[in-house]
Amino acid sequence: MRATTTTETDLQALMQARFDRTIAVAEAFFAREDERIAQACWAMARRFHRGGRLLACGNGGCATDAQHVAVEFVHPVIVGKRALPALALTNDSALISALSTGGSSGVAFARQFSVLAAPQDIAMGFSPDGHCPNVLEALWVAGSKGLLTLALVGADGGPMATAGFDFCFVVPDTDPFVVQETHETLYHVLWELVHVFFEHEGLLT
Repeated sequence: MRATTTTETDLQALMQARFDRTIAVAEAFFAREDERIAQACWAMARRFHRGGRLLACGNGGCATDAQHVAVEFVHPVIVGKRALPALALTNDSALISALSTGGSSGVAFARQFSVLAAPQDIAMGFSPDGHCPNVLEALWVAGSKGLLTLALVGADGGPMATAGFDFCFVVPDTDPFVVQETHETLYHVLWELVHVFFEHEGLLT
């Protein structure tokens, strides 16, 4: 049997530490936020019940989270769950690139909310540290129009944590991968519990 090298041992230790950190951060987050998560799901379900849509945004890697959460709602992977209207604003490359040409790329999400959103809709913004001015401005615009606003952020939450959104879920870790992994679990939970509320529609009136 080949002996395990120091490099292999170090790699195993690194991987174990990585897994331990991800699990510990997520467990602590959900233990702390379980009640607010349930409240957010109820609020989201009521908006969907009234004909609202989910509009999501984020930059870079967070743009993929906006796309992912939109797909989850529009195309449920569990048979029998209803499709719910959702849109990732990051998909509008024509508008984003047009505004970039004019030097106004930072207002793209805010512009989309101001034109596309209706008061019964839901706005969800992602940021790894809460310091994304365009996402912050977009959620402000959404809130001013009456949308339900949810911010999914990391680190200390930055200015987004104190912006007065309806729900701001802060994953208190500076590792963007840990933050994103926890956010991904969170929006899967949001999706699942929204459907639980739809199974008890008397709670949505």
